[in-house]
Amino acid sequence: MQEPPVIKTAIPKHRYQIGGYAASLLGEIESGDGHVYRFILAFVPMGQSEPVLYVCSEPSPPAERANGAYQLRVVSELMSDVMDTGDAWGDLDGFADQALKLGTQILGLQATPIQTLV
Repeated sequence: MQEPPVIKTAIPKHRYQIGGYAASLLGEIESGDGHVYRFILAFVPMGQSEPVLYVCSEPSPPAERANGAYQLRVVSELMSDVMDTGDAWGDLDGFADQALKLGTQILGLQATPIQTLV
């Protein structure tokens, strides 16, 4: 995987089931990789323990904050790319909606995400 987040501690905010995947939305993240994360949505295939896709909300670098306070970055086996920049990615609900859409699209899932208990 390309530059996966190193998560020392995090608080689960929401959990979802999407087809054959479980997705956990994490907040209050303490990172061990030098990145600051506002939120991370991790997609894990059912029956496995390691995520195959992360969608991350990270503070924008100071020089890029005019475009938005947060960057939306996707990390998978094939990529680690910033997909968008905006203020909405710092909001739990705004991030969750977009991260679920991105994740289901990248993974080719047709199922609708179902929120489960945290």
